[in-house]
Amino acid sequence: MSETKSRFVVSADWLQSELGKADLRVLDASFYLPAQKRDADAEYAAGHIPGAIRFDQDKIADHSTSLPHTIPSPDYFAAEVGRLGISENDRIVVYDGIGLFASPRVWWLFRVMGAKNVFVLDGGLDGWKAEGRPLETTAPKHVPATFTPNFDESRVVTLDTMRDIVSSAAMQIADARSAGRFAAAEPEPRAGMRSGHMPGARSLPSGVFANQGRFKSLPELKQTIEDAGIDLSKPVVTSCGSGITAAIITLALESLGHHDNKLYDGSWSEWGSRDDTPIVTGPPTPVKA
Repeated sequence: MSETKSRFVVSADWLQSELGKADLRVLDASFYLPAQKRDADAEYAAGHIPGAIRFDQDKIADHSTSLPHTIPSPDYFAAEVGRLGISENDRIVVYDGIGLFASPRVWWLFRVMGAKNVFVLDGGLDGWKAEGRPLETTAPKHVPATFTPNFDESRVVTLDTMRDIVSSAAMQIADARSAGRFAAAEPEPRAGMRSGHMPGARSLPSGVFANQGRFKSLPELKQTIEDAGIDLSKPVVTSCGSGITAAIITLALESLGHHDNKLYDGSWSEWGSRDDTPIVTGPPTPVKA
């Protein structure tokens, strides 16, 4: 693979050549917002990459909270993915329909839970279909496996920790929501939420990291992040609307060798729905020259 490409992103050519290997697990992690008007389960049933396992981010989640698709306990995660036939030693390739939208979240989740060989498919299912690659409509039969979790709690930010980060400016905050939502120029898609952003946050809309579902080169990723005012020599916490697209920034950071990063799991679904969290409206503060 080219040294200008992320080591965590694999091509359709590579994946097609590896299909059927005993240690390979392909996961369809497609997830869509209501505005996208797409049904992930229906699309999976209509045609998915051969052998792909449907990974529902709303089902394999913490159901004790009202927040959407938050990270589950390690034991629950291990039981659910083990039921799907996945172990922490497998090679895991995650894809979504669009290409680089929901799949990085599952890539991040498996890594946080201790899996080492986790990758994202460049171009996603849309790209796979556009190239006329094989599809199947039958779901694979799962042979149960044992997933032994090794949860890295330090990579997940809670509300209390996020409050400390905001008040102390101890970490840079990268927000993956749209620029309009960040500036409070557009309403939040979830009812009952205030608009704006956390004090000190930088706007890094998730869509800027890919072209037609394909991840940008490392030099392009670096330029994109630095142009937003993020210093790659300092720690970063990523955030978004509900913890999904924040992982796209995390994927970009890790691809560039930046490992001092965390993800705020509750993201704006939590921060924006409260009345005791500080919020700023308007565009981000200009980057100092």
